[in-house]
Amino acid sequence: MDASSLFTEETSADIVAASLGEDTDPRLKRVLGSLVRHLHAFVKDVELTNEEWEAAIGFLTETGQACDDVRQEFILLSDVLGVSMLVETINNRALDLTTESTVLGPFHMVESPPRQLGDLIALDGKGEPCLITGRVRNEKGTALPGARVDVWQASSEGYYDVQQPDVQPHRNLRGLFTTDDDGGFWFRSVVPRYYPVPTDGPVGRLLEATHRHPNRPAHIHLLVTAEGHRPLVTHLFVKDSPFIDSDVVFGVKESLVRDFVSVDDPERARRLGLGNPFRSAHFDVVLHSESGQETPR
Repeated sequence: MDASSLFTEETSADIVAASLGEDTDPRLKRVLGSLVRHLHAFVKDVELTNEEWEAAIGFLTETGQACDDVRQEFILLSDVLGVSMLVETINNRALDLTTESTVLGPFHMVESPPRQLGDLIALDGKGEPCLITGRVRNEKGTALPGARVDVWQASSEGYYDVQQPDVQPHRNLRGLFTTDDDGGFWFRSVVPRYYPVPTDGPVGRLLEATHRHPNRPAHIHLLVTAEGHRPLVTHLFVKDSPFIDSDVVFGVKESLVRDFVSVDDPERARRLGLGNPFRSAHFDVVLHSESGQETPR
C-alpha cells in the first residue's frame, strides 16, 4: 500500500483532486479541482466542527427547498454573498465601451408579455408616473433596430408581481419591447421603490445573523438582446433612492444611476397618457458586437 495515496488532513485536497478521471472534461476538471482545493483550505482554516458542517448542509438543503416556479433562493444566496456580481464583473471586464452589466436577480422567473413601444406597464394605476426612454446601439455607434428590451421592476410599494399574485395584476410592471428603426425604445411606468429581498427564508436568516440590512435601492431591470450581439443584463437605478450606496446584492454601478427628473407639463403629460407632474429618465444601452460584420446605418 502506498501511504501517499491515503486521505489525510494534509493530503486531502490533492487526493480528491487526483480522483478526477483523465477523461474528465478539461474545464470541468479545472473548476472542480480548484473548488476542492479552496473548500478544503477553508475547512482547515476555520477548523469546521461537525455541528457547523451539519448546520451548513441543513442551510443549503433549506435553500433548495425554498425554490419554486417564482422564487430562486439559490440566486438570492449568490446575490447577497456578492458571487453574482463578481461573476458578472469578471465576464464583462473587457467590455469598456459597452453598458455595464449587473445581477439578473431572483425575480426574472416568468416571461414578460410582448408590448408595443409607449405602452404602460403599470397595470394597477398605483404610484408616481414616469416615462422611460432609451436607444440601443453597439460599441461602434450603430443603431440596433429590432433589439429586444425585456424590462421588469418592483411596484411603488416595493414588491414584484410574483410576490403579490393576489394583489397585483397578472404580469404587472413587466414588458418585452422591440426597438424601432433608430434603435429607440420607450415605455410608461411608475417610479419603482426600494425594497427588501425576501427575508422569510434561509437567506433572510443569514442576513439577520450577520446584521446586514436586506434592502435594494430602487431600480428597473433590463435584459437587452440583439442578433449578433452579446446579451446584456443591467439596471437603471433611481439616483435619489435610499440604499443606493449599500445595495444588499452589491449591484450598483455609478454608470447605471440616473436622475428621474420631475416634469411639470400638463400638455405633454396629456399626450403621453400620464398624470402631471411625472418623472422622466433616459437610459441608452450599448451592446457588444460579437459578429465581425454589421450593416451601417
